[in-house]
Amino acid sequence: MSTGLRAQTRAVDVRVSLLGPFHVELEGRQVVPSAPKLRQVLSLLAVNADRVVSSEQLIEELWGDRPPSSATTTLQTYVYQLRKLYRLAWRTRAARPGGDAPALSTSPTGYVLMLASDAVDATSFVRLADRARAELDAGSLEPAVDTLRTALRLWRGPALAEVSTGPLLRAATVWLEEQRRGLTLQRIDADLALRRHHELIGELTAMVAQQPTDESLQSRLMLALYRAGRRLDALRVYQQAREVLAAELGLEPMPELQRVHQAVLVADPAIDEDFPGARAVTSVRGAAEPPDQLPPDVARLVGRRHQVAEVSAPLAATDRSAAPVVVVAGPPGSGKTALCVHVAHKLRARYPDGLLYARLTDDEGRPLDPAEVLGGFLRAAGYAAGAIPEPLDERSSLFRSWSAGRRVLAVLDDVAGAEQIGSLLPTGLSCGTLIAARRRFSDPAVAATVHLGPLACSDAYRLLAHILGEERVNRQIAAAHDLVELCEGLPMALREAAAHLELKPHWPIARQVSRARAREERGSRPATPTEGVHRSLGRTLRLLGEELRAAFCGLARMEDPASLGAVAGLLAVEERRAEELAEELATFGLVEVETTAAIPDGFVYRVPRPYAAAVALLSVGGSPPPMLTGCHPALN
Repeated sequence: MSTGLRAQTRAVDVRVSLLGPFHVELEGRQVVPSAPKLRQVLSLLAVNADRVVSSEQLIEELWGDRPPSSATTTLQTYVYQLRKLYRLAWRTRAARPGGDAPALSTSPTGYVLMLASDAVDATSFVRLADRARAELDAGSLEPAVDTLRTALRLWRGPALAEVSTGPLLRAATVWLEEQRRGLTLQRIDADLALRRHHELIGELTAMVAQQPTDESLQSRLMLALYRAGRRLDALRVYQQAREVLAAELGLEPMPELQRVHQAVLVADPAIDEDFPGARAVTSVRGAAEPPDQLPPDVARLVGRRHQVAEVSAPLAATDRSAAPVVVVAGPPGSGKTALCVHVAHKLRARYPDGLLYARLTDDEGRPLDPAEVLGGFLRAAGYAAGAIPEPLDERSSLFRSWSAGRRVLAVLDDVAGAEQIGSLLPTGLSCGTLIAARRRFSDPAVAATVHLGPLACSDAYRLLAHILGEERVNRQIAAAHDLVELCEGLPMALREAAAHLELKPHWPIARQVSRARAREERGSRPATPTEGVHRSLGRTLRLLGEELRAAFCGLARMEDPASLGAVAGLLAVEERRAEELAEELATFGLVEVETTAAIPDGFVYRVPRPYAAAVALLSVGGSPPPMLTGCHPALN
């Protein structure tokens, strides 16, 4: 049977309609599969026409996270049935004789449905949408309106009606509906710019009646009424919108709608300007601005030139087989976040479609729910709250669909482990992900891991000179060296020490160093302020189990580097368990491993001085920093 399919030479005409009730034509006749899962398979292949859909994606769509043991065989049966029903050729993707001759081909990872360029209405809609946006950007409003109307006429109802949808098709449906809404708003905006406000009033009034909480429609109706000389009616629309929002959602109008209301009240001339001047008042472009969630860049990143280049290389590369994921790992206070944010700003031009940022651990050291993070990303991308599904897998699918054709960089900060990142990675080939991790971890998606250690002495001096001034540091170079040694080159500790001295310009650097050493000798808190290091350390400690936290507190009391045997004796455990605990702490950067030829093992363990200073409070009866509470069993 399959041989006959391969031998077929006459091209058939197959057309698939997804923008409304599911409809398939074969040679002008309606031929719609009756089996729900056949419809699902064909729909997902058609949504991704001319692109490979992996077997894993098809199985996820059909059965979610509980596929039957026969899933692969059943999927192959569905593909065979579709080929037979629609007389689709079987061939490799590379061989495409006959130009647009329909085919359902097998690839090494899945299947690809190859149809004529105008055979799927959703594909035609996206192509027309791109053309319309280009015309709008060029200022060609009338051609843009014609193109937008042509694109919107392809819709016959809600997308993928009469199809049972799984997570991938639900995400595709949301994306298509959002595109439809965006293009509708763009067409209205262009008509407003062409002074067609009279023609729009009836259409907008009907749309507002159907969607009374849609503030984008309310603002455009107000603008059309105002330009038509119906100022009182425009103000009435705002009052009704405010009442509906308060009654149904308990909300006040968004700032954009409030700005339009204020402009109508005072008869602001800007509200009557031609496109795009009116855009400043009403945000009339339907398409959302690219999201930009990055924190501010650091004024100066000292001593990290090599690491910046190492992190940037995979993210800036154009020759890539997958979206790069780069992890920056290092101990608390090493400047992971600052470096990641700096690199993201540096690569801004490479990712013009969005710069996303999220912390994955809160101030109390608790890992955040990835679904919550995805919700923030999707809202930043322009999705209305009601359009964002609740389940994590559906949010992840929607995020992947949104990022697929874009150039987006996601910065994930305070990542506790690989289990947090899987659903948050943008998957478009032109996308990238940059991760600041609280521990070293391995994951197949990670293209490169860059480790941050303490600053070299020369870089540490440069950092102090940047804050305190070169003259002050050079004049007290010996004391500056002692301060660098106390902070062990940790950028955060150095910045805080320098900031403390900056507020006391009359203090010699040696004064702070001597006070710090005197307090260390008494076992109390050092004079050098390290609150930021304490907070960062505390967030990491919250991720540890009780035994690991207790082990860290024990090791922090060691005055000198310790061999494995000494660590086992200090923790009162067997050497094998002591090694497991010490090595686990090393993955978090809480313990350093130093090589030495003085003992048979060849290495020793030590806790960096700034971390030991934080734990020193536990042995002198004082109150520990808030984030360190629970570090030792005695405090639980």
